[in-house]
Order: sequence, then C-alpha cells, then structure tokens
Amino acid sequence: MATRTALCLLGHVLLAVASIAAAAAGDAGKIGICHGRVGSNLPPPSAAAALLKQNGITKARLFLPDPAVLPAFAAAGIDLMVGVPNENLTFLAASGPEGAARWLRSSVLAHAPAERVRYLAVGNEVLYNNQFYAPHLVPAMRNLHAALAALGLGGRVKVSSAHASSVLAASYPPSAGAFDAASLTVLRPMLQFLADTGAPFMVNTYPFISYVNDPANVQLAYALFGAGAAPVHDGALVYTNLFDATVDALVAALEKEGFGAVPVAVTETGWPTAGHPAATPQNAAAYNAKIVERAVRGVGTPKRPGVPVEVFLFDLYDEDGKPGPEFERHFGIFRADGRKAYDINFA
Repeated sequence: MATRTALCLLGHVLLAVASIAAAAAGDAGKIGICHGRVGSNLPPPSAAAALLKQNGITKARLFLPDPAVLPAFAAAGIDLMVGVPNENLTFLAASGPEGAARWLRSSVLAHAPAERVRYLAVGNEVLYNNQFYAPHLVPAMRNLHAALAALGLGGRVKVSSAHASSVLAASYPPSAGAFDAASLTVLRPMLQFLADTGAPFMVNTYPFISYVNDPANVQLAYALFGAGAAPVHDGALVYTNLFDATVDALVAALEKEGFGAVPVAVTETGWPTAGHPAATPQNAAAYNAKIVERAVRGVGTPKRPGVPVEVFLFDLYDEDGKPGPEFERHFGIFRADGRKAYDINFA
C-alpha cells in the first residue's frame, strides 16, 4: 500500500510538472520587454513598436492601457501584457463583471484587438507598497476574468497580478521559500483563482537590487550569473545564480500552499547601466544576455528543469522621470535614438 501510494503521489507530481511545461512551451525561446513611460524624451509609440519588431521581440509589458501605445504595438504584431493601474482596482472590484466589461472595452479593446492581448496584469506590487488596494485585488481579478469569459476570451487572455519578490518572507535556501504571512489572506484566494484559470503567478525580481541592499551576503557574481560565484547547495539541488534561487523559492512557497502546479512568470527583471558602482553597461549586458539565452534554450530552474520561465526584461528605454535612487532611471536597453545601450541579441 505504501509503495502504491508513493507511486500515485509521484504520478501527480510528474503530471503537475508536465502541465506546467506544456503551459510554458508556447513561450519557450521568446523574451518580452517592459515599456515604461515615465520619461521626458521617449520616442513615439510607433518608433518603439518598430524597434521591438526590428529586434525580433514579439512580446511587451505595458504598465497601463495607454491609448497611444496600444494601437501602435498591436499594429506591429506585438503580443501584450496590459497593466491595470492600482487606482482602478476599487472600481473594478465593486462594479461587478458588467463594470469590468465596460472598463475592458473602453480602456483596452477600443485600442487593441483581443488577439493581441495575452495578459491583464491587475495591479503592480500591491502587497508591497499599496496595501490600501489589497482587499480589492482578487475581486477585481475575478470580475475582469468574468468579463473576458463573457466575451469568449476567458481561455485566451490570462488574468494575474505582478508582485514584488518581497512577497516572500523566506527565500534562503530556496526550499525554505514561504509567503509573507500578512499577505496570505489575499494570496490564498488569488492562488486558487490562478489554479482555476491556468494563469501564472507573476513576480518582479531584481538580483541587482538584492546585491545593492545586502552586499555583505549577496555576491555580485551570484547576482550576475557570473563564473566564480560560490554555489548554494540546497539538498540535492545546486544554485549558481540568484535568479534561479528566487524563482525556486517562489515555487517552494506555492507548494507549501498547495499550488505547486501554478507556473511562475517573471514580469520584470533587468540590470541598470549607471547610478551605482555595479550598474555598468558591461554588467547589464552580461545579466540580460544570460536571461535571453535561458529563455531561448528553455532551461528552467533546478527545481523545474526543462520548464521555461516566461520573462520580461526591464526596460525598453531609460525613464528619467522615475523616482528613487539614480540607478532607477538607467535600466534602458535601448537609447532614445534606437541604438542599443550595449551589445545584446534577443534570439
């Protein structure tokens, strides 16, 4: 009986991993790029869309449904992750599926055809710095999904929410990954929603910022996928970079909550070129090139080998209007004139 039970459990695990791999397979070999708009010298949306197309980039994350950007990107054949601003969550939570449908039609579908929209990212880092909106997050997600389903788009457009990596209360070693207990009242119903709808858990993760905040404990080489980084041994698994370790800590946290089959998508990651001694074009090129290479190869992580992680690099251009430390304004992969900030290829 014990052997039969063990085999049954193993079968469930293998089926879960297979389903995650199947869900991710369509995006293997593709990289997305975030297009923030908090800048004073940004090129027009048509130029940004053309730049993506010229570089073979077919996916973009927009932080809000900008009526100028949506049609330009859609016309260029770019698949879109469209952000739902935090300030819209209270209305979307209270207005029911009908109100969500009105918002969806006027804010998104009036400017981009449904076939170009792949995700709605409902809120951004709400549990990190916008707790006022936290009670409204899951109801807004449910209403938007119901509105999409009524339009026949429930299976095509996935609804999720992007989290800061601080949603984890524990992440070292990765197998100890656990969500912040204070957020579980929101996260548990959200995880059930993601499991029910086949949407990924979205996270913004920046090894650069982890290094800046804790240089005594985070090696620069470990943050950069660099040779010579001291590996982290976690049982039978070995980690040579912080990106993998963070993703697998999230996987461990999902498993602890009973949602180990939910895929993880990295909705922001990148490395700046200025504003800190470690923020150089050389380091940015090394980090982002490794992210692209892994997407192309679909390598997965030590805990989920062979399961591609969908990734969106941050940022298309520098954004000189962003608040915070100086490096926040220097994540751009391209200059405003379309030249690359450093040598990088996307295939």
